[in-house]
Amino acid sequence: MKAVWLVALLAAPLSVQAQQALQQAQQESRELTAEAVATQQRIDNLDDAARAALEEYTQAQDQALALNDYSERLQSMVEAQAQELTSLQQQIDSLADTQREMLPLIRRMIESLEAFVALDMPFLLDEREDRIARLQDLLIDPEISVAELYRRVLEAYQIESDYGRTLEAWRGQLPAGEQERVVEFLRIGRLMLFYQSLDGQEQGYWDTAAGRWQVLPASYRRALSNGIAIARNEQSPQLLRLPMPAVSAEVAQ
Repeated sequence: MKAVWLVALLAAPLSVQAQQALQQAQQESRELTAEAVATQQRIDNLDDAARAALEEYTQAQDQALALNDYSERLQSMVEAQAQELTSLQQQIDSLADTQREMLPLIRRMIESLEAFVALDMPFLLDEREDRIARLQDLLIDPEISVAELYRRVLEAYQIESDYGRTLEAWRGQLPAGEQERVVEFLRIGRLMLFYQSLDGQEQGYWDTAAGRWQVLPASYRRALSNGIAIARNEQSPQLLRLPMPAVSAEVAQ
C-alpha cells in the first residue's frame, strides 16, 4: 500500500504538469491558428487590393488609349477645319474680287435696259420705268448685296423678255398733243401695239419706224375689239385680221 501511494503521489505532479503543458499547447495552437487566419486575411486583402489595382490600371490604360484616339481624331478635325477656313477665305477673297467686277457689269445692264425701254414700243411705260428706277436706287443701296442686285436685274430682264411672248390688254392714257385721253390698248408680243377709243369709234397702232401713233381704218374696229376681249380672257381665241409690221406702211398710206 505504501508503495502504491508513493507512486500515486509521484504521478500526481506529473499529471498537473502535463495538463498545464497541454493547455499551453492548446493556447499556442489557438494563437497560431488566429495568426494564420489573420495572415490569410491579410493575404486575401492584398490579393483583393492587387486585383483592384490591376483593374484600375487596366481601366486607366483603356482610358489612355481612348484619349489618345480622341486626340488624334481631334487633331484631324482641327487640320480639316483649318483647311476649310483657308478655302473659305480664298472663296471670300475671290467673291470680293467678283463683286468688284460685277458692279460695273450690273450698272451697264441697267443702262442697257433703260435704253431698250426708251427705244421700244411705248407700252406700260410707267411700270417699266419705275422698275428701272428701283434698280438704279438699289445700285447705290449699301444694304443690298451684289447677288441680290444681280437677281433683281435678271428678273427685270426676264419680265421684258416675257412681253415678247404674251398678249395683253389694258386701259391707259394715250398722248394726244397737249391732251391725253383714256383708251384701250392691245399688245401682241413686241410685234404690234394697238389702241381703241372707249366708244370703239377710233383705233390705231404704234408706227415704230415713224415713232408715232397712226390711225387705222374703221374696218379694223371689230378685230381690235375681239383682240382686246381675247387678251382679257373674255372670249375664246380666234384668228384676227390685224395689220402687221410688213403692211404697216401700206395701211399708213
